[in-house]
Amino acid sequence: MHSSTAAPIGVFDSGVGGLTVLRVLQRQLPQENFLYFGDTARLPYGTRSPAEIRHFVREILDWLQAEGCKLVVMACNTSSALALEALRADYTMPLIGLIQPAARVAVQRGQRIGVIATAATAQSRAYRHALREANPRVQVWEIGCPEFVPLVEQQRIDDPYTLQVAAQYLAPLIEAQVDTLIYGCTHYPHLAPVIQQLLPTTTQLLDPAEAVTRAVQMELEVLGLRHGHRPQPVRFCVSHDPQHFSQAIERWLGFRAPVDLIQLPTRSLPSARFASEAEGVA
Repeated sequence: MHSSTAAPIGVFDSGVGGLTVLRVLQRQLPQENFLYFGDTARLPYGTRSPAEIRHFVREILDWLQAEGCKLVVMACNTSSALALEALRADYTMPLIGLIQPAARVAVQRGQRIGVIATAATAQSRAYRHALREANPRVQVWEIGCPEFVPLVEQQRIDDPYTLQVAAQYLAPLIEAQVDTLIYGCTHYPHLAPVIQQLLPTTTQLLDPAEAVTRAVQMELEVLGLRHGHRPQPVRFCVSHDPQHFSQAIERWLGFRAPVDLIQLPTRSLPSARFASEAEGVA
């Protein structure tokens, strides 16, 4: 792990979704340096196999570690669900995911908790396990929403089709009368205007970004890695189409920034047999 307090905090996601986490991290930790990576060449992650996701995350973590990150935030629920625990011991830098921090906050707010997530996250039941671990009495409903990420990446928030899709996904949760809804994918807070049209006003919406930011603050304090000086501008990197990502930064964060195209270090893909076995135990 890079021991300098000035070393960046790495933040990664498959695309623009992690910008919702970065925005909160920057607001709460204004003196920290950040390195953001979007794996735009391989999104969406939510339709990938567990073995593929772990393979992608290893390559990203290898690169972030080589870049000297002092801590990494998996600003991707799918990666947090399927790769965090499997890979944590392989890296010296602390890895912080979204699911455990969000679950601890959610059980303090409600007893009937809905989770909207990618298909891979929903199928992993990672949120259900984390919520039940935090409070065995809560009831949990998890809904996979595979069309949401492409719609956000295509900037179709205001498209009537997006409202139609959201209504279908949210119908079971409305019927179940959930009192708390977790955005189980970092892309989904971008859809808040659509989702709020459909849910009862009494339903509490939980963005894991706030919870994970508090976890990062605590980790930096414990390790003595807080940075106390003026930060450098965020460094943005992607694996495909930096121009499109630059436009997304301007739309979602409100400022212009250069975006670097990065060639990740490659690892060998797992064999078909290994991939099948890995999926079976995920």
